[in-house]
This record gives sequence, C-alpha cells and structure tokens, in this order.
Amino acid sequence: MIELEGLPELVDPVLIAAFEGWNDAGEASSGVLAHLETEWKATPLVELDPEDYYDFQVTRPIVELGEGLTRSITWPTTRLLVARPPGAKRDVVLLRGIEPNMRWRSFCAEIVGLCHDLGVELALLLGALLNDSPHTRPVPIVGSVSDPGLARVLNLEPTKYEGPTGIVGVLQHTLGSAGLQAVSLWASIPHYVAQPPNPKATLALLRRVEDMLDIPMPYGDLTEEARAWETGVDELASQDSEVAEYVRELEERKDAAELPEASGDAIAAEFERYLRRRDRGTDG
Repeated sequence: MIELEGLPELVDPVLIAAFEGWNDAGEASSGVLAHLETEWKATPLVELDPEDYYDFQVTRPIVELGEGLTRSITWPTTRLLVARPPGAKRDVVLLRGIEPNMRWRSFCAEIVGLCHDLGVELALLLGALLNDSPHTRPVPIVGSVSDPGLARVLNLEPTKYEGPTGIVGVLQHTLGSAGLQAVSLWASIPHYVAQPPNPKATLALLRRVEDMLDIPMPYGDLTEEARAWETGVDELASQDSEVAEYVRELEERKDAAELPEASGDAIAAEFERYLRRRDRGTDG
C-alpha cells in the first residue's frame, strides 16, 4: 500500500476515473481524463507500482527518445492527479490508468485506501461500450449506481446488469462496499465506427459529469472536434450504400424509441447547462 506524505489538504474532493482497455470503446472515457488533465493543468499525486498489477508481455512498456537520443521507458500503470477547476469550490482527483492484468481485488483495495487518505467520498467512474447507436444522434449516456438512495438523489436507475464486467464494475462495487458513493457513467459508441478517438462521445461524457458535479467543465476544442468527427463519418458512410442504409435503419429505430417527453427532458437539461455556464461566464 502506498503511503502519501506531504499531501496538501484537499477541499471536498471528488474522484473522476477512467481506464484504457476493455472499458474504453473509442477511447471515449480515457479521453475525458486526458482532456481534463491538460485543461486543468493537474498536479501529479502518486502512481501505483506497475510490478504489482501488470503483465508486461500483455501491456508492454513504451520506449521514448528524448534530447540527444537518450532513451526513457514509460511503464503501464495507474496515476492519480489533483486539480482545482476554475470557478469550483472543491478539488478534483483524476485517476487515469490502464485496466490491470492481475490482482484486481488488491488493486481496488489500494484505490479505496488512497480515496480514504485523500478524503474522497464520491467517485465517478467513466466507461464506454459498443452499441447499435447511430452516430448522427446524441450519444446515449447510461448510469449505474448500486446504492438506491444515491440513485434517487442523482436521478439514476440502480444497475440491473448481469454478466461479464471490467475493472470499472469491480472498482465501483469495491468502493460502494467500503462506504463510498460510487457512480459509473457509460457512453454508447456506434459499433460500425469503433476506432478511436471519438470526441463526440468524450464530449457527451464530459457534459454528463458537469451536470452531476455542478462543476464547469472546459470543453476546449472538443465541440469542434465532435462536429468534424460526425461530418467525417457522414462522408465515409455516404460512400457505401449498405452502410448508409444501415445508419438510416438505426436512426429510424432510435427515433421511434424516443418518447416526446424524453426529448423535452434533453432540451431542458441542455438549457439548464447553458444557464449555469452563462452565470459562471464559461459559456462558449
């Protein structure tokens, strides 16, 4: 277990976490952490020992060349960073890592210990999965929470999923069992355009995090990148009649399933987000 020394006192910290790998279709969820780390200029706190959790024949280290052709090796691991978002009254701990290859229970126990040391009581875990969602429609975001009380507060349904899970599901369960509030948010990625990156899905997750935490999120270039991504997929789909027809079928199925009140809720949520960002001077 890592022991933190000389740690600054954090104010009501919340954890936002994502892992590359099985839980990260289109690199949409890890893209959120990479974006926030850059935009908020997050400060490194600690990283876990990769020897404990990674098989380097499966998740290999990366060799990089620096000045004078000096070599350095970056090992696969999980890192924690901290940031104070502009306009926010609380700190955010960013947990960015790669799904471990082994010892998941020890891995999750170590994360729980770090959360206790840092004073974290709420964790948002991000993921992305492949689905039959058309790329032309808003990215569906589904939430999972094991605590019925927290589900009511956040207007989320308690999870009813049964089946294989990744480190996001295991960590959420472990955090909840340790008395922390843990929520997972999942973006649905079109399976016919699964290659990363997917800035549209990253932006959708970022907006949902903003709604849940009421912390202004820096969109940066993501809005324009999302538009460009969708335009690019439109152009590719138009070049193949079978793909174009398949996308139209998905659109019709999606539109038929959407109730008018659901569309109204989406419009209301977007308007409320706009008002919050305008009041903080962050709209744009």
